[in-house]
Amino acid sequence: MKRFLPISLVMLLAGWFSETRAQHAEQASRWADSLLSRMTVEEKIGQMTLIDLGVVAKGKPCALELPQAIDNDKLRMALQRYHVGNILNTGCGSGAMTLENWRRIIRTIQEENQAINRHGISILYGIDAIHGANYTLGSTLFPQQLAQAASWNPELVERVNRASAYETRAAGIPWNFSPVLDLGRQPLWSRFFETYGEDVYLATTMGQAAIRGLQGESLSSPYSVAACLKHFAGYSMPLSGKDRTPAWIPERELREYFLPPFAAAFNAGAATTMINSGDISGTPVHVDSFMLQQVLRREMGFKGLAVTDWEDIYKLSDIHRVAANRKEAVRMAIEAGIDMSMTPNDFQFNDLLLDLVKEGRIPESRLDVSVKRILLLKRQLGLFEQTTFADSFYTAVGSEAHRKLSYDAAVASITLLKNENNTLPLENTRQRWAICGPGAHSMHLLNGAWSRSWQGTDTTYRHEGRKTIAQAMQDNLGDQLRVLPAFPDATQLKKTMRAADGIIVCLAEKPGTEIPCNIDALDLPADQKKLVADALAIGKPVVLVCTFNRPLIITEEVEKAAAVLYTYLPGDEGGRATADILSGKASPGGRLPFTYPRSSGDIVHYDRKHTENMYSDFSANGYRPLFDFAHGLSYLTHVAYAVKVSDSVLNDSNFIQLQFTVLHSGSLSGQLTVPVYYSRAYASITPPVKKLIRFVTVEREPGHSNQTFAFALRKSDFSFINRRMERVSEPGPVTLYIGDFTKQITIR
Repeated sequence: MKRFLPISLVMLLAGWFSETRAQHAEQASRWADSLLSRMTVEEKIGQMTLIDLGVVAKGKPCALELPQAIDNDKLRMALQRYHVGNILNTGCGSGAMTLENWRRIIRTIQEENQAINRHGISILYGIDAIHGANYTLGSTLFPQQLAQAASWNPELVERVNRASAYETRAAGIPWNFSPVLDLGRQPLWSRFFETYGEDVYLATTMGQAAIRGLQGESLSSPYSVAACLKHFAGYSMPLSGKDRTPAWIPERELREYFLPPFAAAFNAGAATTMINSGDISGTPVHVDSFMLQQVLRREMGFKGLAVTDWEDIYKLSDIHRVAANRKEAVRMAIEAGIDMSMTPNDFQFNDLLLDLVKEGRIPESRLDVSVKRILLLKRQLGLFEQTTFADSFYTAVGSEAHRKLSYDAAVASITLLKNENNTLPLENTRQRWAICGPGAHSMHLLNGAWSRSWQGTDTTYRHEGRKTIAQAMQDNLGDQLRVLPAFPDATQLKKTMRAADGIIVCLAEKPGTEIPCNIDALDLPADQKKLVADALAIGKPVVLVCTFNRPLIITEEVEKAAAVLYTYLPGDEGGRATADILSGKASPGGRLPFTYPRSSGDIVHYDRKHTENMYSDFSANGYRPLFDFAHGLSYLTHVAYAVKVSDSVLNDSNFIQLQFTVLHSGSLSGQLTVPVYYSRAYASITPPVKKLIRFVTVEREPGHSNQTFAFALRKSDFSFINRRMERVSEPGPVTLYIGDFTKQITIR
C-alpha cells in the first residue's frame, strides 16, 4: 500500500528547501561581493573577455600548428597583462582534436592560470557542442537539433543532451553554446537545421528537455555543462533569409512566437544566453536595453550570463554602423547589458573598456554587475574547487551505449512522408534494388555542419565504424542491392535497372551554417533534379531519401516517387538507421517539426491565420503545403480513440481533464506520437486556424496494446498576446482536436 506524507509535512519540507536555497544564494552573493572588492578594474575586464583558443595556441591565427598546442608565452601574456578569464573554440574553428589533446590543452591553460591568477579564479572554457561533442575525435555525433525535434520525444532529447554533456565535460570543457531556441520559421535561413522547428510549444518543450539533459541536477557534476541559449532573440527570422541580416518583427509577434521558448528555458534554470547577432526593426540587439534589461532581466527574471557571439560588439561600428567607432560600440553594448564579449582574436575590447572606465564613461559598478554573474557561474560549475577530472571518470566517450542512443534518436526522428502502395519497407528479399545519389555515400552529408569542423565539409575526417546509407543497405540486402555512384549517367542507370525492381535515390544538401551557407532559393540542385528525372523515366518504383539542412523544394519529385523518406541530418548512426527503416528492421518514428512548402514562394506555417486559407473564390491559392506540420507515416498502426473531456467550461478556478486512449498494433517496435490542437472561434487578435497545445509520444513494443493518457488543460494554456502586449485568455468558444475527434469547450 502506498503511503503519503501529510500535506502539512510536505509544505513544511517545501518551505525548508526554499529557505535553504535562499540562504545558499545569499551566501554565494556575499562571497562574490567579497571577491569583487579585492579585484582591480583590469582583472574585472579580463573576466568579461572571451578569446579564441587561436590567440594562445602555437602558430598564426587561423593557421595553427596541428595537432594544436598551447604557446606558453602567448598564454602568459593573455593571463598576466589582460587577466583573460574565458576561452573558446578550437582555434578559429580549425577542426576536431583527440580527447587526449583536449585534456592536455585544458590542463595546461588551467594550471598556468592558477599559477598567475592571484584570486584563484579559474578559466571558463566554452565550445559549440551542437549535436554531441563534435570537436572531439571519437565522440558520438547525434542527430542535429531539427531531427531531434522531429522525434517529438522530450525524454529522448534529454538523454541525447545528457550524453552530449558527458562527452563535452570529458574534455575539460564545462560550457556548451547550445541549444538553439530560435524558431525555424524562415527555411531559407542557413541555421534552420539547428532549431527545434516552427512551433512555439514544441520548441519550448524540447528546449526544456535539452536544459535538463545538459545541466543535470547540478552544474558542479563532472558530467554536466552550463547551457547557453541561442540567440536571444528573433535571430532566426531575417527578412531576406540571409544569416545576420535584419529581422522585421513587431513586438507583439516577438512576444507571441520568439520569446516564450527562452522564457521557459530560463525558468528551467538555463545558466547563460548568447545574444542575437542581428538587428530587429533597425536596432541591433546588442545595444537594445529594452531587450537586454526590460525583457531579459526584469520580465523574464534571468540572473545568468549574457555573452556576445563572434566579434558582435565590434560589428556594431564595423557592420551595423550604429556606433561611430569600436570604443563607442563597447560603451553602448556594456551600457545595454552585455556581460561578456566574445572578442575573440585580439584584446581591443579590454583596452577600450579600460579607457571608458578611466574616463568615467562606464562606472566600475557596472562592471561589478557582470563580473558577479561570471564569478557565480564559475562557482556553480565547481571551477573554484576542481577544473578537470581524472580520465577514469569518462570511460563511456564514444561508447556502444552512446552509439545506440544516437541510432535510437535517428530512428525516432526519420520521417516517412509518402509510401504509395506500401512500397516501404523493402521486406521482400527476392526483389532487387539499386541505390545512388550523393547522400548514399557520404558521412559528412549525414552529419552536416558542426561536425569535426565548423562547416562540416572537411572530408578528411574518418567516422570509424560508422556506415553510410549505401554501406548499411548493402549489409541489410546483400547481393539483392546494386550500389551505383552518386551520379550514374542515364545509360548506366538504364542498364542497371533492367535487372532491378526499383531504385533508391539519396538526395542531399551540402553541409554548412551561418553566412557561408546562405542560399538564394530552396531549389533542389539541378544535377540532383536530373538524377531523379532519369530514375523516374525508367518507369520502376523510385524511393527518395532526403538528407537536407532545410526543406528543399521537391514537389515534382514527390508527386512521381513511390515513397519519400526525410532523414534531416541524422548523425553518425543515420546511415544505419535509414537503411534499417528502408529494409523494415525499424519503423520510422518522426513527424515534421515544420510545414513543408510546396514552392519557394509559398512559406506558410501550420498556425496560420484564417486569411491564409483563402476560402473564397481564390481558394486554389490558399494553404496547400506539400506536407503539413506534424505529418509522418509509420509502419505501425495506431488510432486515438475513446476521448473524454471532463468539462465543457473552463474558468480561472478550474481545469479540464482531457483523456484519450491509443490503440497500437503491428509487428515492429516503434514510436507513436499523437498531437493535440485547439482553435478559437474568434479573438481580439486574429486567431490561428489551429495551434499545438499538447502531444504525447510513446515507444511501443510489438503486438496489440492500449495505453491511456490524460492532460490537465487550464485557462492559461489558451492565452495569447493582445495589442497591449499583455498575455490574456479571452472568453469564448474553443475547439479541441485529437485526430478526427473534436470537442468544443467554452472559456469564461
